[in-house]
Amino acid sequence: MTGVLAIAEHRRGELRDVSYELIGAGRELADDLDEELHVAVISGQVEEFARSLSKEGVDVVHTVPDGAEFNHDVYTQVTEQLADELDPSVVLMPNSVNGLDYGPAVAARLGRPLVTDVVDASFEDGFVATREMYGSKVETTVEVDAERVAVMIRGGEWPGATGNGDTEVREFEADIDESAVRTTVTGFEEVGGGDVDISDAEVLVSVGRGIGEEENIELIEELAEALDATLSSSRPIVDNEWLPKNRQVGQSGKTVTPEVYIAIGISGAVQHVAGMKGSETIVAINTDPNAPIFDIADYGIVDDLFDVVPALIDEFEG
Repeated sequence: MTGVLAIAEHRRGELRDVSYELIGAGRELADDLDEELHVAVISGQVEEFARSLSKEGVDVVHTVPDGAEFNHDVYTQVTEQLADELDPSVVLMPNSVNGLDYGPAVAARLGRPLVTDVVDASFEDGFVATREMYGSKVETTVEVDAERVAVMIRGGEWPGATGNGDTEVREFEADIDESAVRTTVTGFEEVGGGDVDISDAEVLVSVGRGIGEEENIELIEELAEALDATLSSSRPIVDNEWLPKNRQVGQSGKTVTPEVYIAIGISGAVQHVAGMKGSETIVAINTDPNAPIFDIADYGIVDDLFDVVPALIDEFEG
């Protein structure tokens, strides 16, 4: 039986990281149910995407070759039809801009309760989800009194699927009502300008309020260059217009999961932590030994960044 149906996400010809995280979350839930995990990829280069999604733990990948990019009306119709055919206990979608676009419509059409922004989930006597509230200051447990649910997971909370699997690939022949397709993608515009996507970076050097003045950001840029890293920031830096919006990490910016995240002069407000706590290794530099960022840091340096950063530059350039 189909326990979980996960809907992959792609943009501009590339699968997004949350697609692999959906597999991780979906496999856990399918194991709880002792049932199968099915993954669907809708539109775009579906054959290529299917090969990438054929990971350990995925039982079937369904391809739906309709259009090139995300379309609300197409995704809503296809997901509803797949769910009707497979009857999964969980329809699993990303809590992303696209997911929040079609997810509620799918849940309404299927008559299922919808649980959004989930950071942990399991099936016990029923579906149980963990969500964060009040700017991630409080964790809540939600128990859903229903056998069939629609769930949207927050990116960066589950490890991405790894390892190739011997996965069956099936083409799903969706019956698209073209008269109900009222929107189309006409182009893309980068948020805040620039051509850097910090969510793709392996190493991020992130600067916060502790930098003091705009001209001091040049010092952090030098460190990023020495490390061959990408520069990012907390919200105050963007609010001051010292860096563009596309460099912001956090709830109101981007969620990132680099191999190394270096937080410089960042106190660790919950809104910022929510966007980077999935990083593999976190290094924090701050003068305040009680700064919340040290609660999640793997390595911490309690010192003045204007002493530490030049020393790091010298070390890595040398």
